[in-house]
Amino acid sequence: MTKQNLQTLKGFRDFLPEEARQRQYVSDQIKAVFEIYGFASLQTPTLEYASLLLGKYGEEADKLVYTFEDRGGRQVGLRYDQTVPTARILSQYQNELPKYFRRYQIQNVFRADKPQKGRYREFTQCDCDIFGSKDALADAELLAVVEAVFKKLGFTSTRIEFNDRQLLMDNLQAFVTPEIDVFSIIQSIDKLDKQSPEEIIEELTDKGLTRTAAEAVLGKLDKIEMSPILQKIVQKSYALGVAKETLVFNPKLARGLDYYTGLIFEVKIPEYGNSSVGGGGRYDNLIEDLSGYSMPATGFALGFDRVVEICQAMNLIPEASTSATVQVSFFEDEACQDKALDLARQLRQAEIKTEVSPKPDKLAKQFKVAEQKKIPFVIVVGTNELKTGNFAFKNMATGEQKFCSIEEILEQLNSSDQD
Repeated sequence: MTKQNLQTLKGFRDFLPEEARQRQYVSDQIKAVFEIYGFASLQTPTLEYASLLLGKYGEEADKLVYTFEDRGGRQVGLRYDQTVPTARILSQYQNELPKYFRRYQIQNVFRADKPQKGRYREFTQCDCDIFGSKDALADAELLAVVEAVFKKLGFTSTRIEFNDRQLLMDNLQAFVTPEIDVFSIIQSIDKLDKQSPEEIIEELTDKGLTRTAAEAVLGKLDKIEMSPILQKIVQKSYALGVAKETLVFNPKLARGLDYYTGLIFEVKIPEYGNSSVGGGGRYDNLIEDLSGYSMPATGFALGFDRVVEICQAMNLIPEASTSATVQVSFFEDEACQDKALDLARQLRQAEIKTEVSPKPDKLAKQFKVAEQKKIPFVIVVGTNELKTGNFAFKNMATGEQKFCSIEEILEQLNSSDQD
């Protein structure tokens, strides 16, 4: 095997135990909130028929779909996103799913993109959607879920900037020309959070607007007021407990994707810059466009990798061992080893994560292993312990060591878990 074979493919990542634990922690918190709000977990296959995936995202995106012929001669592709497979699910199981289907999906997707910082060929998508309802309450529920997720993760404040896509289109329709349609104007406006107004004006003029018209576009945005449907969504969000300071009407918010039909929003963490960590909105026609099955929908996606990165930077992920809570160490004597295995059995039956030293090494080396793995407690089984029935119980953080019965050890471990 050459050295090159021992590296990951470009755009793909390994997650060693500590980082994997942190990602799992964030995922678990998000799932807990989704389920409290009544959303059901959905999983779809990594592989779909290529015909399902291609032609749904546009020509440029089609180039990023991993496709190949399997051993049965079928043209298949790796999951590109979670929306198209979900559209298939809604159509295929329409007689089995409830009328108002609430689902969340946290799975990896694959894109044959050019790898660069923050962009990978395999990454995690985290979606949450309500299907079957056009009511403002469904949109409000999503805003409540978003705020609850970031509260659960430990953020002290969350800003959800929102707008109405139809309101935006209605106000911009007057600027449409044969050279530039409303969607093209919206795609330029969508860059206002990253580019200056002058840069946007120049882009619009390059697309075919006069400078006067381009300036008027930005001036028009400043005068837009909330639509009645937005006011209703906001009122219902407050009734669901969303803090008033969380919701911020932003008439310049555009979200560049063409399929939005109503509410659009983006999620930002004020303590960590102005970049979005998620977003979504209402897309009542997309499922029908993808599958032929009419189904109104509203939903959002979180940038899972981005959320993990911010949680790490803000120290919101609790310290913990990467594996076990207790390491059972022992002397070389066969009886000591047998007792160590018996103790491990009792600890595991009590649902305490337990690791047994793989060999009767010197105690200092066994302690070193526990330290490297950040295992907080070590139980030592030696010949004296066999005689007395009390075992050396060491707290690795404080260095404190005392002799306890297995019952006392279990009591202390259970109390430390509750702390």
